[in-house]
Amino acid sequence: SHVEPKAPPQFCTFSWDLHTMAGDQKVVEGSFMLPPGESNVQVYQGSGFDRALSDPIVICRGNK
Repeated sequence: SHVEPKAPPQFCTFSWDLHTMAGDQKVVEGSFMLPPGESNVQVYQGSGFDRALSDPIVICRGNK
């Protein structure tokens, strides 16, 4: 969540360890901009995975 509506957007990165239906492990990584006032934003949608091997790690940074 980026709860301060007047703050600049935050640059965020994510990493998520997922298990494929073929039995392999894959780390999915990416980045996105989180606009002010946003929460519960969907940033990744994929297929071919049957479960998560870890919780997603999300780190956001903003400038003051």
